[in-house]
Formats: sequence, C-alpha cells, structure tokens
Amino acid sequence: MKSNSQASVEYMIIVGFVTFLVIIIIGMAYFYSDLIKDKIKINQAETFAVQLINSAESVFFSGEPSKTLVRLYLPENVRSVEINSDSIVINISTSSGFNIRAFTSKVPLQGNISSSPGVKIFSIEAKNNYVLIS
Repeated sequence: MKSNSQASVEYMIIVGFVTFLVIIIIGMAYFYSDLIKDKIKINQAETFAVQLINSAESVFFSGEPSKTLVRLYLPENVRSVEINSDSIVINISTSSGFNIRAFTSKVPLQGNISSSPGVKIFSIEAKNNYVLIS
C-alpha cells in the first residue's frame, strides 16, 4: 500500500513540474512573439520610407516633368507619417511604447501621407525645387 501512495505522490510531483514548465514556455513564447511582431512592423515602416525616398530622389534627379506612381504598404499601428522638408518621420506604436523613426532625403520633399494602414498608391512628381508626394 505504501508503494502505491508513494508512486501517486511522485506522479503528481512530475505532473505539477511539467505543467509549471509548460506555463513558463507559453509565457515566454507570448512575450517574444510580441517583440517579433514589433520588429516586423518597424521593418515594414522602414521599407515604406526608404522606397518612398528612393523614388522621390530618382524623380527629382530626372528633372521637372518627371512623375511616377509607387505602390507601398504601410503597416498597422503607425500613428503618424510626417513629411518635413528633408525627411520623413514615422511614429509607430509598439508593445513597449512609441517608436519614432526619421529617414533623411537628399532632395526637398512636400506632401501629406495618411497614417491609415494598407497598400497605398503615391504619385511622386518632380517640381522646380522639390518633390511633391500625393
């Protein structure tokens, strides 16, 4: 009788230990999945800005009548996209707070970009002294 109760107690200890380990692993996976999602959003926003600036520079250096259309993806949780005279500033909401990224341009920029997520089509047009993004 004593060996049966001892085996039952050992079994319950093992089950409790395994359950504890599974809970820890699930918690860590949830934490790291949020970090990975944030990195993906930031990388998508960086790709958005870099491609937009590259297109603007290409159009500007081609001359004033140049114009092109670009199709770019803006990820979710982007709070704002601001076009300054020589940069694009993107404010992204992440699980750890706000992340502000600035991307500089070699050419003067003007225009407005909405922060709504999704695929956007931009008209990039070279003007006399700047590039118009609309």
